[in-house]
Amino acid sequence: MEQETLFEISRQSRQAVEELLNAANLRAGDIFVIGCSSSEIVGGHIGKDSSMEAAKAVLDGVLPALKARGIYLAAQCCEHLNRAIVLERAAAEQYGYEQVNAVPQPHAGGSWATNCWQAFAEPVLVEEVRAGAGIDIGGTLIGMHLRRVAVPVRLSLDHIGKAHILCARCRPKYIGGERAVYQKF
Repeated sequence: MEQETLFEISRQSRQAVEELLNAANLRAGDIFVIGCSSSEIVGGHIGKDSSMEAAKAVLDGVLPALKARGIYLAAQCCEHLNRAIVLERAAAEQYGYEQVNAVPQPHAGGSWATNCWQAFAEPVLVEEVRAGAGIDIGGTLIGMHLRRVAVPVRLSLDHIGKAHILCARCRPKYIGGERAVYQKF
């Protein structure tokens, strides 16, 4: 891929994460999930045109923004690993997530998860997380890794590379009835 294209993918990724972080009100130690089809980013069909370069460009854009706020990145694997999550060991231990045994590869886990596995300080694989916000890049279906009440968030951009993105933040459930008073989230 051309360097200019990779730079643009990185820029778009960072912008998307920063906009969603501003809308999500996450705190240090929270989890932010990203499912990423590098195939869709480069204009291919999900699962068919994996690109380690495109996935790395996304990671180069998002990881510094998340680290700056002390937020853990959860990287969703593709369906070949049942959409398991690559996570830093510290986050898995903090939240009590049980480690499973697999190492993502470009065609069994995906280029996105493989890049994250290689970049994390102490990567582990877990079956699921309950993230406070997330981005689905290219139709990867991250909903199973979000907390129960997910709220769609529209950003100023709707794609990264050629892949459409969907974003969500989460909020606590509203309980009570007509007399209840709620906090703003």
